[in-house]
Amino acid sequence: MNDAPARQPSATADPDAGQAPAGSYRVLARKYRPATFDDLIGQDAMVRTISNAFETGRIPQAWILTGVRGVGKTTTARILARALNYELADGSVKGPTTTMPAPGLHCQAIMDSRHIDVLEMDAASHTSVENIRQLLDGVRYAPAQARYKVYILDEVHMLSDKAFNALLKTLEEPPPHAKFIFATTEIRKVPITVLSRCQRFDLRRIESDVLVRHLNAIAANEQVSAEPEALALITRAAEGSVRDSLSLFDQAIAHAAGEVRAEDVRQMLGLADRSRVVDLFESLLRGDIAGALKELRDQYDSGAEPGVVLADLADFTHFVTRVKLVPAVADDLSLSEAERTRGRAFAASLSMRVLSRTWQMLLKGLAEVQNAGRPIAAAEMVLVRIGYAADLPTPDEVIRSLSDDAAPAAPRPQGNGGGAAYQQSGAAIGSPRSEAPRGAPRASAAPALNTVARMAESEPQQVQPNALVIGTLEDLIALAVEKRDLQIKAALERDVRLVRCEDGRLEIALEGSAAKTLVNDLSRKISAWTGRQWMVVLSRESGAPTLRAQAEAQDAELKRGVRGDPLVQAVFEKFPGAEIVSVRSREQDLPPGLPGDTPPDDEPHDDDR
Repeated sequence: MNDAPARQPSATADPDAGQAPAGSYRVLARKYRPATFDDLIGQDAMVRTISNAFETGRIPQAWILTGVRGVGKTTTARILARALNYELADGSVKGPTTTMPAPGLHCQAIMDSRHIDVLEMDAASHTSVENIRQLLDGVRYAPAQARYKVYILDEVHMLSDKAFNALLKTLEEPPPHAKFIFATTEIRKVPITVLSRCQRFDLRRIESDVLVRHLNAIAANEQVSAEPEALALITRAAEGSVRDSLSLFDQAIAHAAGEVRAEDVRQMLGLADRSRVVDLFESLLRGDIAGALKELRDQYDSGAEPGVVLADLADFTHFVTRVKLVPAVADDLSLSEAERTRGRAFAASLSMRVLSRTWQMLLKGLAEVQNAGRPIAAAEMVLVRIGYAADLPTPDEVIRSLSDDAAPAAPRPQGNGGGAAYQQSGAAIGSPRSEAPRGAPRASAAPALNTVARMAESEPQQVQPNALVIGTLEDLIALAVEKRDLQIKAALERDVRLVRCEDGRLEIALEGSAAKTLVNDLSRKISAWTGRQWMVVLSRESGAPTLRAQAEAQDAELKRGVRGDPLVQAVFEKFPGAEIVSVRSREQDLPPGLPGDTPPDDEPHDDDR
């Protein structure tokens, strides 16, 4: 992107400038449509590539131009066709050139889309293979007047598969006098076979500061007075599209009937005052819910849409976050002075956690407002949630305060620590060792630790599967894991209630969800795995609970034990409605090999379920 001052748009940039009937008005998007490569703004990389190709004679047979609406794809295609056929009356230009100081013999007709050798087709309305065949019927014939026959296909991605196939052969080996230029907004819908035969240019969105300078130059040519903030609002709404920005500027001039002011543009676009959006942001992050609701209602009464206000809040939150990470972002000319100054102040005072939380709540709230029957009510509820969350301490602050309060009453035990994860309203208490949204304070969890110890002691010693001696249901599960039979493993854990297990004989009861063929499958597979005959018997006894039911009971017991811990009770007091979602030991948060890590044989097996 060239950051040099924007070129002054020529009042005769549109070739039909002098042909309009008397008294008619040409919109700015047509009046200031570029006619040369020098008039294009924000596409310097493409212009440099094309210029070098023309100077060295390395001109491809086809180009494809892609980009969002309004960045100049069709205009660039016409300029490229003009450059390929540029010719002066005195014959001084002998070949294609990007330097076109004066209109040539074919320029006017090409830019008006009425030249006999430059065929322009809208692929969105001519999608069939017959349309392409009719277009290509004349490819083999030499141009009637110009140097090249140029075929411009706009929105080429709309062609049918058969139409693309009809185009391929000609596109790969066209006659020397034929060139193709394609334009599309959906480059992913164009077959790779077509893309591989074209030189591709991605036209960029125009940066806000470049677009503001361009509008300033046009305002000077049109002798229209416009406030800098009004132009900034227009460029922000255009989202990098030159055509959209000129259309909005045209509308703003008519709406203002004089000087284009920021207030008129806001009213025209249904936008909220950016300074008032910043005030609303400040009220929310300060926890002043009453002030935030009043500000939202005032903006709504002034004509601002609730969804637009939330979108502006999300946009400002994103801006503050970027300023926090890259301070130079605040130098953007498309921003008002209030946004730049106060944005820097917010970035210095707000933490990344608060900004991320606000962004997530606004993003979710936007969808709620769009789907709500009363958008203003939904927007108010979103602000209430954000304002309430602003009063909540950050996870590290909660952990620090709880640790200070609970230290005298609940000293930490020696040895391994425990942890519990909590979740409330989409937010979580994080571990002091990381920024992760889930984790646990390193605190006393003696009840949980005692339960884990009892579980570890009660587990039978597992026999190595390689010994092929099966004495427990756990041995069978380990053998299924070794044989990578996850279906049998899941059935043993979920559907089997063990009655008794001996080497060579398995007596079980089944859950109602078990497959009818499970007994036969177990007998066949265990016999194949162990190399000897196994008998699997379906017993009338109820048997022990399934391993999954046992694990769920142990997990519930762990949670009951952790809930009795003083520090955990303090968390529940500060966060009503919170719940324990999992319990795990400290070693599970440490990578293998770090101090405090225990050998695999000593780890609890079930506390992470």
